[in-house]
Amino acid sequence: MSAPARARPAFASMPLTRWAALASVSVASVLVALKTWAWLASGSAGLLASLGDSGLDLAASLFTLWAVSYAATPADAEHRHGHGKAEGFAALTQALLIGIAVTLIALESVRALLAPKPVQAEGLAVTVMLISIVLTIALVSFQGWVVARTASVATAGDRLHYITDLASNVAVLGGLGLSVALDWLWADGVVGLVVAGWLAWGAFGVAQAGVDELMDRELPDAEREEIRRLASAGPGIKAMHQLRTRRAGPHVHITFHADMDASLTLAEAHRLMVAAEDRIRTAFPRADILIHPDPEGQAEDHGLPHLAVKDH
Repeated sequence: MSAPARARPAFASMPLTRWAALASVSVASVLVALKTWAWLASGSAGLLASLGDSGLDLAASLFTLWAVSYAATPADAEHRHGHGKAEGFAALTQALLIGIAVTLIALESVRALLAPKPVQAEGLAVTVMLISIVLTIALVSFQGWVVARTASVATAGDRLHYITDLASNVAVLGGLGLSVALDWLWADGVVGLVVAGWLAWGAFGVAQAGVDELMDRELPDAEREEIRRLASAGPGIKAMHQLRTRRAGPHVHITFHADMDASLTLAEAHRLMVAAEDRIRTAFPRADILIHPDPEGQAEDHGLPHLAVKDH
């Protein structure tokens, strides 16, 4: 008698996106505490800009944690296609929060330019920024690894937060150095404005990704071609048309019409379509696939003018 299988630890089944969200919440909490301490001691506008960035990162990460957890829940009677679009809402919320941060940072930076003052406790400020850079590099690397394996738009948006945070940390460190070493008091305010501009550009990209997901934008052409190749790689499917794809959080939804031999029995056609679905899932393991069989050369117009988009 074989030994009983070990029970799988609960943490092993947690989605990678949730691990990434938990990591970002933890890092953001540490950074907010450190930067608050350093800003109160130094009065640096650049450090305040970075603190505002980290504070909004924390809020966005908490929302992302909820979104990726909700998106991973199974479909139910009210949401037959699952809950994946919660990630799109998370991306838009992240963009909104970044926009708020940009406004506050820009206002504080202008104030610092109009009334510059020396940076206090510069050693503490520099030390905190160096710690922030190290922690952020580690987090962004982990999030990139997760995005590469899940294509999660919420995790990608959260990662962009921390990439901009990393850039702002480096910029603030440079501003502190110029203010202290060369007595360029204006450098602190200029760095704050540069950070605000960088964040505004990042917010646009995050918002665009969220809108694309909520509006059911097609998968990239390369992925659509891969679906076509996998569907036609085995016997049975002679051609395909009306391929429609969309991404919803961790899930991909794929539908298309397949031209098949008109003499096939229903059972034979079903077996060939299941085989095609299995091939597609080798590249898209979380895919929900629906194939409509058409008798080759005998398919009628399906009467969907609003969906009559030229296949490419």
